[in-house]
Amino acid sequence: MSFLDSLKQKAGEARSKLANEVSKFRNREFMEACVAGCALVAAADGSIDSAEKQKMMKFIQQSDELKVFDTKDVIAFFNKVAENFEFDNEIGKAEALKVIGKLRSKPDAARLMVRVCCAIGSADGNFDDKEKQIIQAMCRDLNIPSDDFGL
Repeated sequence: MSFLDSLKQKAGEARSKLANEVSKFRNREFMEACVAGCALVAAADGSIDSAEKQKMMKFIQQSDELKVFDTKDVIAFFNKVAENFEFDNEIGKAEALKVIGKLRSKPDAARLMVRVCCAIGSADGNFDDKEKQIIQAMCRDLNIPSDDFGL
């Protein structure tokens, strides 16, 4: 097996493991926290433009990690969170962090949500500093060391 094939296999195994873990936490609170985290990452540059919305919606709909959730619910909640950012970026951030904060007492679910957000942040091949800073803020809010995620 070539080195590239080995890397592809390991990436596939990691993605499968993440999808299985997400299935364990299949509930509305977890889905909402994941979607709020996605919106935070999308808004890292100060706004969520239509291209980012489309990219995020496509990722959510096609993601092995999130496809266990009803797509209509995911889209509706993402739009609700995104509207807060359109009204005011700081209000959007505060409201999204409030939703994410509901996982504070569930460290396993919180860690998994952060891992999903990291995957979304790097989905375009460029996990930039603003996206990393947003995820670090999520980690602080959840009392999770961001170092655990290489941030």
